[in-house]
Amino acid sequence: MTGQHTGHTYIRGNKEVQPEGQYPLEAKAVTMAEVLQKAGYATGGFGKWGLGYPGSEGDPNNQGFDEFFGYNCQRMGHNYYPYHMWHNQEKIILTGNEGKKIEEYGPEVIQKEALKFLENNKDKPFFMYYPSVIPHAELFAPEVYIKKYRGKFTPEKMYNGVDDGKDYKIGGYGSQPESHAAFAAMVDYLDMQVGEIVAKLKELGVYENTLIIFTSDNGPHQEGGADPDYFNSNGIYKGYKRDLYEGGIRVPMLAVWEGKIKPGTTTDHISAFWDVFPTVAEITGTATPENIDGVSFLPTLLGEEQIPHDYLYWEFHERGGRKALRKGDWKLIHYNVLKPELTTTELYNLIDDPGEENNVAEDHPEIVSELVELLQSARTESEIYSFQSKTIIK
Repeated sequence: MTGQHTGHTYIRGNKEVQPEGQYPLEAKAVTMAEVLQKAGYATGGFGKWGLGYPGSEGDPNNQGFDEFFGYNCQRMGHNYYPYHMWHNQEKIILTGNEGKKIEEYGPEVIQKEALKFLENNKDKPFFMYYPSVIPHAELFAPEVYIKKYRGKFTPEKMYNGVDDGKDYKIGGYGSQPESHAAFAAMVDYLDMQVGEIVAKLKELGVYENTLIIFTSDNGPHQEGGADPDYFNSNGIYKGYKRDLYEGGIRVPMLAVWEGKIKPGTTTDHISAFWDVFPTVAEITGTATPENIDGVSFLPTLLGEEQIPHDYLYWEFHERGGRKALRKGDWKLIHYNVLKPELTTTELYNLIDDPGEENNVAEDHPEIVSELVELLQSARTESEIYSFQSKTIIK
């Protein structure tokens, strides 16, 4: 949203705010939605938001979105038959999910609102941000979808989760006796939803003038019964969600833009999410803040000469603290950053060793020294998330 990597963003994790939501993005932050809103775009967010609890300065309505519908809480976004969702500042009670009822599938409820947004704004420029919760930690899908895959991914995996009590439907993952079938069903359901959106754009006559980007926010997860090793979800890449190995951060990005992007093309341009803001800004003729880290990948989309990144940087504050930096073919990784006596130094050449199997730090001390210096200068301390104090500030 801000065009910054996690060494500069104000929010660098899911710091909880009770009873619902996360610590808010600061009011002075400039988001992609704010810039587009000021430029006359209708802006809508549908799915999961985790940058500020309802009514806070980080609420999507205070960060450039005309309309928001979905979960305003990372934790509550774990559940697919929630008690409520948010439509802007209105709490929408899902009566079909009262108690232990499971009659209103959250992703279906969200999809209906997203399609309405497209219909309502077909005659004006629009920006729709759709952070889907599928397939997240809890593995639930409508029975008609699970039935398609039942018995096809054996042996099945039983997951014993939270089926009552204080965390039921407000963060705990429900039990799933058919985790493999449920996961496949959810991916199928997501595919169907993407198809509905594409069909709607065509029906409304705006498909040819719309850029569609589909991507994922991290590598495969292991919570709630998910079984990435069974499906070989990360292929040759090491690591999972929350890792800074390629398996945790390397994700696909697909883009479709009729008449602009040549169908079936691929690129070896190394990019990251903080590049989306400047890309969208270049397409729409809007300005970006001076403090962004992103580089527009519009030239890549159009098949033109692309300016590369000097480097890419990541940090993760949980699990002992983790940092990583990629420059060219080289990638430096530090784990256990919060405990200097345990901090590891790993160096990989991603062209020779894409699976990060061989740590060659001892063989290339000069490259390690160069990347460590760059890694240290690549970030600033956050008043909320600090490696200096060895803790997430409360």
